[in-house]
Amino acid sequence: MIEFKVEGDYIPMIQLLKAVNLVQTGGEAQIVVAEGEVKHNGQVDYRKRLKVKAGDIVEFNGQQIKVI
Repeated sequence: MIEFKVEGDYIPMIQLLKAVNLVQTGGEAQIVVAEGEVKHNGQVDYRKRLKVKAGDIVEFNGQQIKVI
């Protein structure tokens, strides 16, 4: 599991995927979210600008990201 410390109140989903190097570009992040490949707290979520906050778990490509 990857732990990511959020600066401020939240980080947008596509920025989180880039920040932990699970995607190379923002465009790639938008595509994988739009295609339903990303789960937020166990549910598929299609919102690219979803506000991911401390305590949330994001899953993508067999990896889990715990936001702290």
